[in-house]
This record gives sequence, C-alpha cells and structure tokens, in this order.
Amino acid sequence: MTSTVQKIIIGIVVFVLCGLAVAGVLVGAAVYGWKAAQKAGEEAATIQNMKTIAAVEIQYYNMHSRTFGTFDQLVKEQLVTSKFSGERPESDGYILSLKVTPKSSDQPSSYTLSADYQSNDTGRRHFYLDSTSPTIHVNPDRPATGTDPLLGE
Repeated sequence: MTSTVQKIIIGIVVFVLCGLAVAGVLVGAAVYGWKAAQKAGEEAATIQNMKTIAAVEIQYYNMHSRTFGTFDQLVKEQLVTSKFSGERPESDGYILSLKVTPKSSDQPSSYTLSADYQSNDTGRRHFYLDSTSPTIHVNPDRPATGTDPLLGE
C-alpha cells in the first residue's frame, strides 16, 4: 500500500469517527429533550387530573348530603374512571392520595388531595389541593402542603 492510499484511509476513518461522535451528541440531546417533554406531559396530566377530581368532589358534595367522596365512591358514582380506583391510585407517573374527613356535629366534611411523583423520571414537583380552595400548591423538594406556593407563582 502506498503512503497516499494510507493517508486516504486514515482520513476516511477520522471523518467517520468524527461523524459518529457528532451523531452521538445529537442522539444524547434528543433523548434528554424527549425525557424532559415526557416529564412535563406527565405533570400536566396530573394537574388536570387534580382539577377534575376537585370539580367532581364539589358535584359529589352537592349530591350526597354535603359530604366528600373517596376515590372508590367517586368511581362507583361514575364521576371518574376506574383508573382512580383504590386508596392510592397511580396515574401518569404520580401517586394520588385523597383523604376525606367525614362531617361531624362540629365540623363540615373536608378533603385533601396530593400527587407525588414515583421517581425522578416521572416528575419534578409535588402537588396539593384541598376542599377549602381549588388552587394547587406545589413543592419541588417534598410532598406539598397548603402552605406551599401556588402553582404558577
């Protein structure tokens, strides 16, 4: 093999390796962007689920002697789909918790609803709302409470 042929082969190999490196960077950026978009979509779906549950709770409250319903009661009344069945249903990468306090002689019925992501791959914020206000509170570090900032602040 002549030195000219060797130089051409080395040039082609270097060119191919550079092309593979650029392709690797582009694929890595695409995967990162896809994961970020997926996480944002799961958060948006969870926020919408919480808004839906809050609206349905008001409907249930007005239909059932001023008491709020558990997930299973809301499913039984066909106010929400069966994906919300159980004590802590999982949906869109989040675990939902609904705690209902029955009414008593000295206090009305109330509820709290929280959503906590299952892993760092499915979310980056925790959400909370309760029967006193339809606003959603958010916390990036720990499960949210009613004292955390409002969503969008």
